[in-house]
Amino acid sequence: MSVNTTKPIWKDARGLRFAIVASLYNPEYVDGMLLAAEEVLTKSHAKSVKILRVPGAFEIPSVIMQLADTGKYDGIIALGVIIDGETAHADHLGHTITEGLLRISIKTGVPIIHEVLQVRNKTQAEERCLSLDNNRGAEAAHTSISMAMLFRDEGFKKPERLSLQDLPVRP
Repeated sequence: MSVNTTKPIWKDARGLRFAIVASLYNPEYVDGMLLAAEEVLTKSHAKSVKILRVPGAFEIPSVIMQLADTGKYDGIIALGVIIDGETAHADHLGHTITEGLLRISIKTGVPIIHEVLQVRNKTQAEERCLSLDNNRGAEAAHTSISMAMLFRDEGFKKPERLSLQDLPVRP
């Protein structure tokens, strides 16, 4: 797979370190986003790109928390695909992941780019994950570079260490 190179890579990621946490569930879609994200970061000359695979989307926030807590990464990307079914399970999963990623990003001061997609069907997944012109993995990488540069350029500081007890829990 190759990302559409007519879209400019608007930022140079030299010196920046990134991590990508990607679900192994729905690999036919997640792998498309992962390849596109990795390609954008590589073409942007990122200093490093660490890729970790987890069983499913639910496991993504806990791994991202551990990565963010190290202070080693300038940006972290979450990639996964949740396809709606006949029950509310996908909605619960999507909300839980979104809330967890937001809390971790705010608490750690590390930009976390959320591309755990919740889609209605396989056609929507294909359009967002396998397209060369509209690949959400590529978009996530561009956004991660932009946010990492903003945080670096503005001198935003990262907290020393994150603890589970520091994360607020919704009542």
